[in-house]
Amino acid sequence: MVPLKNNPIKRHKAIQPLSREHHQGLLLCWKIRKGFEKGVEQQRIKKYSDWFWENHLKEHFAIEEKYVFPILGNKNDFVKQALVEHNHLTALFGQKTEISFALEAIQKDLESHIRFEERVLFNKIQEQATTEELQYIQQHHEKEISCGVWEDEFWN
Repeated sequence: MVPLKNNPIKRHKAIQPLSREHHQGLLLCWKIRKGFEKGVEQQRIKKYSDWFWENHLKEHFAIEEKYVFPILGNKNDFVKQALVEHNHLTALFGQKTEISFALEAIQKDLESHIRFEERVLFNKIQEQATTEELQYIQQHHEKEISCGVWEDEFWN
């Protein structure tokens, strides 16, 4: 059963930090969108997205791949999809040319990826994970990755 949009998904406490980090990722998407709406120079937006990648998202992906996805295994179709999306997003963040295209794709594809993980993949993991597996995730990721403060709030 897919939860209704207005009903928050009940997350196990071991996965809650990852879900809160997803919220930060959705904020990145919003900030990119706002930057485009306001006509902000693309290099300013790219500088922020690069910082976000290096200080937040890269480690978030690594934690999911090392501690969370193995619960279902790499042969699981949902995990395969998430890994393909991680690789795609990694390439987009590494893009040094066609900045406008890359930023638009990051905004759209990261949002879609986060929605997939929250609505589908994490629910499946939560259903199948043992208490020990959830404790293992919690031991290795109790504190969410801090985004810090960015001095150039181009989105305001």
